[in-house]
Amino acid sequence: ERGVIEMVDTESLVPPGHLLRQVDAAVDFEKLHKIVEPLYSEEEGRRSIDPVVLFKIVLLQHLDGNASLRRTLRRAETDIAYRWFLRYTLSEELPHFSTVSYNFRH
Repeated sequence: ERGVIEMVDTESLVPPGHLLRQVDAAVDFEKLHKIVEPLYSEEEGRRSIDPVVLFKIVLLQHLDGNASLRRTLRRAETDIAYRWFLRYTLSEELPHFSTVSYNFRH
């Protein structure tokens, strides 16, 4: 049935041997925060998107062999493993592709 409300644990929906689990276990993404810290301001501008998320979206694009950030984010809307990897819940709104693209270029 469609539209059924279920309580699910997204952790259990991503298979143990999934590539994104392997990448997540192998890479310390938190180091990115230290690298980009001088580029962010607590006092100025609007709330930023976590730089780790921006990096991971581009990584997903390349791991999937996808030439388009727009398509990568469209897939992240429905792919539970992508959302798990990005640490987004099933109902959270993902960053707009133009935001990711802008940050990637700059």
